[in-house]
Amino acid sequence: MTTRKRRLTVTVLAVLAPVLVWLTADPVLGHRLRITDGEETLDLGAAPTAVVALLASLLAWALLATLERSGIRRARTIWTVIACAVLVLSFLPLTGEGMDAGTRTSLALMHLAVGAVLIPGLAGGPPRAGGAGAAEG
Repeated sequence: MTTRKRRLTVTVLAVLAPVLVWLTADPVLGHRLRITDGEETLDLGAAPTAVVALLASLLAWALLATLERSGIRRARTIWTVIACAVLVLSFLPLTGEGMDAGTRTSLALMHLAVGAVLIPGLAGGPPRAGGAGAAEG
């Protein structure tokens, strides 16, 4: 499998992972995922969950491809450190007000699901010899 196909597959799986968490929390367990900000309430559905995961996946892929193409030694290691830091930082909004424990837990599981698929999935794979295939990234 080419690097591009593998990373495309990882991206699809990273979109599906939080949607599966949403399906478990909302329709199966019956817990509406909601965030309240003052008088406004945001219901989190499957479509916004998928879109946010897709954007995160594409940005992660783009950063990794940019690092690899730039010729930076240890591009994947640098990307993995950045990706892990972004994952940790993504939990900061979950410490705020406006959501119940079920929503907070579901969102945390969604973040972990995306990270668990993206980080090893995008950074993994055989090393490229002499930068060959860098245009595939």
